[in-house]
Amino acid sequence: MKTTKVKDIMVPIEEYATVSAEANLHSAVMALDQAQKKFRQDRYKHRAILVYDENKKIVGKLSQLDVIRGLEAGYKKLGDLKGLSRSGFNPELIRSMIERYSLWGESLDDICKKGARIKVRDVMYTPSEGEYVREDAALAEAIHLLVIGHHQSLLVTRNEDIVGILRLTDVFMEVAERMKTCEM
Repeated sequence: MKTTKVKDIMVPIEEYATVSAEANLHSAVMALDQAQKKFRQDRYKHRAILVYDENKKIVGKLSQLDVIRGLEAGYKKLGDLKGLSRSGFNPELIRSMIERYSLWGESLDDICKKGARIKVRDVMYTPSEGEYVREDAALAEAIHLLVIGHHQSLLVTRNEDIVGILRLTDVFMEVAERMKTCEM
């Protein structure tokens, strides 16, 4: 895999769903829908939206989970959800949390109003230093970053600019295709 470069399997930014940090969640969902319709059918569909600032620079990601979490304000009351998930869940704990914090107590019919009010910048995820990889980096380096960081994707850079996204699904497809060629 040392000969395969990140740029060989990344999705160029032009082919990915993007939205302004100032847009609302409804606009973000619509951008994702449009990108899905245009994307190559031989690849996995997008599961996130790249977020750009007023200078058209990518500053974050908005995942499907970010959208759903952002539509329920009660999750902010729970604090660090990652730490909470590590402690494990049982059905009784889940039920008590739903009741105590009134999670998803409102009708889903009001989702349009909520989605129009909530700004992308308020629920997007800002990638950490370990979530960037150079386009000319070996695929092995990117795989290491994905595995160690438990990331679903990495932002691909050329100099200071983000030029694409390397998704775990595309890396898996590359690895799986190579495994299929092995004779056992």
